[in-house]
Amino acid sequence: MVPQGLLDSYAGPQGFWDEMREGGDFRDLYRNVVHALKQLDVQSLQQKEKLASELFMNQGITFTVYNDDAGIERIFPFDIIPRVLSGDEWKIIEDGLKQRLKALNLFLKDIYSSQSIIQNGIIPAELIASCPHYMREVAGIQVPHDIFIHISGIDLIRGDNGVFYVLEDNLRTPSGVSYMLENREITKRLFPELVAASRVRRVSNYPLLLHEILLSLSPAQISNPQVVLLTPGIYNSAYYEHTFLARQMGIALVEGRDLVVDNHKVYMKTTQGLEQVHVIYRRVDDDYLDPLIFKPDSALGVPGLMAAYRKGTVAIVNAVGNGVADDKAIYAFVPAMIKYYLNEDPLLPNVETYELSNPDARQYVFDNLSKMVIKRTNQSGGYGMVMGNSVTEKEWLKARKEIEADPRSFIAQPIIRLSTAPCFIDGKFEGRHVDLRPYALCGPSGIQIVPGGLTRVALKKGSLIVNSSQGGGSKDTWVID
Repeated sequence: MVPQGLLDSYAGPQGFWDEMREGGDFRDLYRNVVHALKQLDVQSLQQKEKLASELFMNQGITFTVYNDDAGIERIFPFDIIPRVLSGDEWKIIEDGLKQRLKALNLFLKDIYSSQSIIQNGIIPAELIASCPHYMREVAGIQVPHDIFIHISGIDLIRGDNGVFYVLEDNLRTPSGVSYMLENREITKRLFPELVAASRVRRVSNYPLLLHEILLSLSPAQISNPQVVLLTPGIYNSAYYEHTFLARQMGIALVEGRDLVVDNHKVYMKTTQGLEQVHVIYRRVDDDYLDPLIFKPDSALGVPGLMAAYRKGTVAIVNAVGNGVADDKAIYAFVPAMIKYYLNEDPLLPNVETYELSNPDARQYVFDNLSKMVIKRTNQSGGYGMVMGNSVTEKEWLKARKEIEADPRSFIAQPIIRLSTAPCFIDGKFEGRHVDLRPYALCGPSGIQIVPGGLTRVALKKGSLIVNSSQGGGSKDTWVID
């Protein structure tokens, strides 16, 4: 048995919303989890932890850290204690994400056509024009069913009031869904009775839902369209996920050199000759997709792909040019988009955001630096962040110089007191900060969100940075009724 008080003494870091405890009591949601953990001793929990690591290792579930001299391939850290959400909490998240994605999709359609949102003064024209991910090359292209965002991973955090906030929108090539799926499989191996008794909603149908959407986007009205997953190759940080999803969906995993364009149609090279490709689920960034249009030295893309895309002979998922909608400076305008396009108030609030291109906002942020986190508008993975409460004077002088030289490339937000969840670390339960990335799939029949998502954990004590590239890990996420 767990030694008396090991779990009971867990209170979570003080001053934060804790996912498992409220005051002196365990939340009712965690009743089954708490009961199961109290039946296990420390050695049993450590054995489960060891088994989880071995399963990740044996299945090659890795990610890449590019800036670490100790070696770039890492096993994805996994905490064995699940995070639990109620059906009611999930309904709030689901409704809020669907609303947000509808507005963002309408924004992308608008911004690459009539640009009414600019003409009506909702978003400044210069903000769009200065966005490096606004692709003028795709203006006017008719995308299938007017859907630009087919796959999204929208990052949510829970503040100390228990309210969920949207932290950022990932609408280009969101990653991490394979970890969500593998986390669930490993949790079922570790706690089979607990998962069954808790009636956890399933996430395992994600690849099936994704495959159905990909098939539905085919521009050719044929019974068995050819769908491929385009990967940058084995050196990409998410290559494991590319192979995993291609295998789960039963589609070909290809690199740019495997495809060729002829007469405005895309073909895959096979041992039987050329086969036409109708849908490309690409995990290659816009700039590298077509060397004839974007980076001329790209070896990852397919020459002529954009001409075929414009002709409508091939669908590309997600649509090219989506980056303008998840620019962190554009993020501040999403509530206004929801009001403009849907005439609704946002169901999920944004985090207050300061554009540092605004001199008054910039001065306010500089004067209140200890309460702020500064982010580059087009960086991800936790890179390029300045945590105002821990930055050194030398680091700040360097960062300030960069901000003043190019303020459009930076935003600031108040440091949010992210909620905490219990983690099993070094033989005891400790609270660590978490966020949540649910995955939404948008197709002709609507928006579907598998109940759960990827809970990322800041494994470093006191850290608020959950990204795997910055030492973060993950948990299985349960939605229960």
